Amino acid sequence: MEPAKPWIVFFITSILILSDGLIFRVLAEGVTFNEAKQLRDEVSGMFYHAFDGYMEHAFPRDELKPLSCEGEDTLGGYALTLIDSLDTLALLGDKERFTSSVEWISKNLRFDINKTVSLFETTIRIVGGLLSAHLIASDYATGMRIPSYDDELLHLAEDLARRLLPAFDTPTGIPFGSVNLLHGVDENESKITSTAGGGTLTLEFGVLSRLTNDPIFEQVTKNAVRGIWTRRSRINLVGAHIDVFTGEWTQKDAGIGTSIDSFYEYLLKAYILFGDEEYLYIFQEAYGAAMHYLFHDPWYVEVNMNSAALVWPLFNSLQAFWPGLQVLAGDIDPAIRTHTAFFSVWKRYGFTPEGFNLASFSVQHGQKSYPLRPELIESTYWLYKATRDPRYLDVGRDIVTSLQYGARCTCGYCHISDVEFHKQEDHMESFFLAETVKYLWLLFDLAAGPDNLVENGPYKYIFSTEGHLLPMTPRISLAREHCLYLGAYCKTNNYGQEYPRSYFLKDGHQATNSSRFQKSLGSPSYVTKSTSISGIIKGLCPGLTHEQKYGLSYVPSPQTVNEDGQQESDDGQSQSLVMLSESITNHGQLEVNEESTNRGSLTDQN
Repeated sequence: MEPAKPWIVFFITSILILSDGLIFRVLAEGVTFNEAKQLRDEVSGMFYHAFDGYMEHAFPRDELKPLSCEGEDTLGGYALTLIDSLDTLALLGDKERFTSSVEWISKNLRFDINKTVSLFETTIRIVGGLLSAHLIASDYATGMRIPSYDDELLHLAEDLARRLLPAFDTPTGIPFGSVNLLHGVDENESKITSTAGGGTLTLEFGVLSRLTNDPIFEQVTKNAVRGIWTRRSRINLVGAHIDVFTGEWTQKDAGIGTSIDSFYEYLLKAYILFGDEEYLYIFQEAYGAAMHYLFHDPWYVEVNMNSAALVWPLFNSLQAFWPGLQVLAGDIDPAIRTHTAFFSVWKRYGFTPEGFNLASFSVQHGQKSYPLRPELIESTYWLYKATRDPRYLDVGRDIVTSLQYGARCTCGYCHISDVEFHKQEDHMESFFLAETVKYLWLLFDLAAGPDNLVENGPYKYIFSTEGHLLPMTPRISLAREHCLYLGAYCKTNNYGQEYPRSYFLKDGHQATNSSRFQKSLGSPSYVTKSTSISGIIKGLCPGLTHEQKYGLSYVPSPQTVNEDGQQESDDGQSQSLVMLSESITNHGQLEVNEESTNRGSLTDQN
């Protein structure tokens, strides 16, 4: 008898998983309002068990060994876990520990050390952690302003980023993977880097440019993205590893997981945060190709970037961020199906292994570990935020149970070296505190009626790939915007005259705020200069964010879970969720829609 073809097995297992997910949804005992609060408090306790363990047994070394209760230096030897945890402390409202941590770092941290570090990890964990904490500590509106703080974290982030800049000195603009903080790039440094490593730097470096008024950081990271994208295949796929000197792909496997994942993520998020349409254009092209060639509903596979021939029918745990990214892109339905499939793997083992073979429906050999990754939790949070479907609270509860019973250990939380036997390993990555518990806490706090910086704070936030909070403030999101954009205003001009919140049409006449937003991504119907007031209004000023300018809208948060476990309205409070429609018209217009988040799709705005 002829053996079953892999795609037949693939199809059957997909049906089984979707069926299992539907049964689970019907039979699951829903999380009540009170239980959501209890789970939120339990997750807070998880954070402090790990954080206190680190501070008592490992600080100021990089990371905690939670079984032996010792510290180890894994990145650069500069209190990595503390820096990565700063904005989580702020999110939890722990002003005392946030303040003492910022003050210690301000006085003791230095980067003029002879250490060779990963460009990618140092950027997303250290630069991002410092910038996020700086933006919180320096702003009264966050409620976490530190009176004695004088931009020390910003100066540290700038100093560190300048020490990373030599990595970008390549013929392609794509950076080396590692750099020495004192001596630059070693002459023997590998010329091979991953797509994610070279293309996931734009948020942190872009924010730094806008806070320091030095464009170099944003320029080099944008050039890196361009260097990767210009070497895409004719079908708009990118490979996993590339030679930074020749631009030739050394690994041509295309996927959404390992070595590529956050390249896609930062394309969309860089557009949302900075308003740079080039990132949106690249994302649309890259996302369309991924959905066409990699998506085999509900799974994603790896293919040859040139021919699209199947390479690996494999789910790897880093793919689990994808449904969350799809929520931001407004592509909800496939996100729901894929999340259901991914969570079925977690349900099977209690954790997600690094690799799960879709043909044999078993753990991939050599990829049995679960290093406390946050990606599935991140997508669970975003899908609950977008749909308010209580099944995602059930998912969160199951994940908390697994972590508490399988990963909790003496001084923190342990890696799981084998998901089939739940064997613990003596290591705890800093991202457990920066992301894993952060997204769990946000999930349950959202259900309990959110009271936190992200949901109720003064700004909308974009999460970096390390889970750091980057606010959409005018200084960051509107760095290049001028006063006469739709709805914008300057408080005063050179003559001290105050202008109303209005905009001006081409002939200089004033128009009211009630005019409709221009949704086209082409040339706007209004202009940035008006002859009648030319030379009077100068400089930069607050106004509508770029996503409002182009019709991108925040979706209202209509429902929470009440004390009886039922959904209820939250009186029209908005949530920090940006949803972009995947649908692009032939004229290059982005169809952006706004509707109640308890619906799984977006409809036209008329």
